[in-house]
Amino acid sequence: MQEVEFRLVNDPTMPPIIITMDEDDKPKVVLNAEHRVWLSLHRKTIGGCAEALFGKINDLLTAFLAEQRSYEMMDRTDEHE
Repeated sequence: MQEVEFRLVNDPTMPPIIITMDEDDKPKVVLNAEHRVWLSLHRKTIGGCAEALFGKINDLLTAFLAEQRSYEMMDRTDEHE
């Protein structure tokens, strides 16, 4: 399993949670302590959304791959004409 970097910041201009990439293009999660009351209040909901988030990412990527496959099939059809 790939490690995920976590960073803690205290910045009123940033949102409570950011999922981004680090310098090596690996996942990084930034938690903003400026929003610790909100994060505390919604900690179970935030923690519980991981499965739903995976489902949404999976749906997005499946649609992208289906689109790419359609393009491949169209290219093959064009080559045979």
